[in-house]
Amino acid sequence: MCGIVGAVAQRPVSEILLEGLRRLEYRGYDSAGVALITQGSKLKRVRSLGKVIALTNKLAAEPIEGKVGIAHTRWATHGKPAEHNAHPHFSGEELGLVHNGIIENYLELRERLGSLGYVFSTETDTEVAAHLVHYHSQRTDSLLKGMLSARQEFKGAYALAALSPTEPNTIIVARQGSPLIIGVGIGENFIASDIQAMLPVTNRFIYLENGDVARVNQYKIEIFDAEGNSVERPIRESKAGDSSTELGEYRHYMLKEIFEQPRAITATLEGRLAHHQVLSCLSGDKPMDILAQVEEIQIVACGTSYHAGLIARHWIEGYTDIPCHVEVASEYRYRRQPKRKNLLLITISQSGETADTLAALEKMKQSKACLASLTICNVLESSLTRESDMSLMTIAGPEIGVASTKAFTTQLAALQMLLGLLIQAKQGETEFSRQLVADLALLPDLIEQVLALNPQIESLAERFIEKQHALFLGRGEQYPVALEGALKLKEISYIHAEAYPAGELKHGPLALVDSEMPVIAVAPNTALLEKLMSNLEVVRARGGELYVFACKSANLIPNEQMHVLELPAVPELLAPIVYTVPLQLLAYHVAILKGTDVDKPRNLAKSVTVE
Repeated sequence: MCGIVGAVAQRPVSEILLEGLRRLEYRGYDSAGVALITQGSKLKRVRSLGKVIALTNKLAAEPIEGKVGIAHTRWATHGKPAEHNAHPHFSGEELGLVHNGIIENYLELRERLGSLGYVFSTETDTEVAAHLVHYHSQRTDSLLKGMLSARQEFKGAYALAALSPTEPNTIIVARQGSPLIIGVGIGENFIASDIQAMLPVTNRFIYLENGDVARVNQYKIEIFDAEGNSVERPIRESKAGDSSTELGEYRHYMLKEIFEQPRAITATLEGRLAHHQVLSCLSGDKPMDILAQVEEIQIVACGTSYHAGLIARHWIEGYTDIPCHVEVASEYRYRRQPKRKNLLLITISQSGETADTLAALEKMKQSKACLASLTICNVLESSLTRESDMSLMTIAGPEIGVASTKAFTTQLAALQMLLGLLIQAKQGETEFSRQLVADLALLPDLIEQVLALNPQIESLAERFIEKQHALFLGRGEQYPVALEGALKLKEISYIHAEAYPAGELKHGPLALVDSEMPVIAVAPNTALLEKLMSNLEVVRARGGELYVFACKSANLIPNEQMHVLELPAVPELLAPIVYTVPLQLLAYHVAILKGTDVDKPRNLAKSVTVE
């Protein structure tokens, strides 16, 4: 979850590194630091507690320059957020190292290195990695050989970048489980956790594979695989625009990304819908033949993507005869899986680098327990897309805000297209598949209509200023929408929020309801609306204050205890997508009123690349 950037160039690189860190700050912002090889082959560093701006200010006051450097923005795992725990970590004055991931056996390694005379000044696993690479480099007289030897001892998932004044024009990198990419320039080369960090300086990238170690200098890139063999990895050209990460007229990335949803969904659907059918939009070998064989589906994901999977289960089981199971990746990967016949494993991830989801995929591949694997992902060259048999890409564009918005709704749009493909693969064109295509075409405009309600939602948010808790309710496929609404509110406003199926109120949560507990309900005009309204009457009878997002056709009458925001009439299949949007806006405006850092909420990071 930390961000790594490095550069080997003919020009000073400190500003390149700082700009890379700014673009990677969504990965962690507890502390930041930079290390450079300065004139005279001296290794110098500057570190600061807090966000990248603090490091920028410190470097302005204590400038250091060099043409080779590494930098890091941290999401703390081992060792509290503090300047002395910030990366880069040094081994004496002879090696600097940055790290994303977790070295699981660091205590064992730390004890051994201590017996060899190494002194530790931090609680981090990264300092252990720095000393171990230094130890092996001293024994082998080469930073590359030192990294190749050290990685044989590391257990866990990691991305590492190291430099040394003994080899002043070189950066050595290693990847195992955590993303690391090389940017290819002209007479200069770069490394980073994400291509976004390097877009100002290059659009050509090499995606390292698990087990790879690389030596990078100005003019040459050498890559060695897990067995130590010299290998070539393809150079890929990115068409990602640099302007897509600019705020423009918006105060926060989250708000920008909420309002980008009509465009993001349009891009995700574009070229994939014909007049009466979903066009084959899956990468991979004969995907429709595979879908025709599917007898069971297992969805594995984390966080917001998990909520997308829960909604998809309702769709798949509601409109096909295929059983569908949904599990949190961090639990699924550790549980024994029985053999299933013709199982399709679906992973969902915005980044394609979520460690638990990747591990679940790897487990299934090793056990050969599934017919095929399919990922729904927003990053074309991510680990998930490269490791899966098939992929269905969302076209959301870069999502910078830590709280996911447009990635979620484009995932749902993609899952609806997958539903259409499943039906077409097994039954051919049907009346339902034709209706699905027609409904999807309406989706961008329906979301535009909801976004036009932003002033009313902003006004509604004022009633939450003093609240410390909130309860979200939904029924059927709206229950995962309630889960997502609660997650957004707690992520960015720090209000404790929980979601329940509305029918479960009577089994415990009702004890929490009083005049100080706002209860938020999503109420499209579906077959379950009457049941939901009965549940809400129970809340009113206990003095609870209701906030209901309801379809106009439901004809709900607001009163002192029930505030109603009317949404446009929507096809039932689209309701979970459309009803998500006002909950995103509510969370955003409450967070603004609470004065929190919307785009960088405390303790969180965007891409979760550790367990």
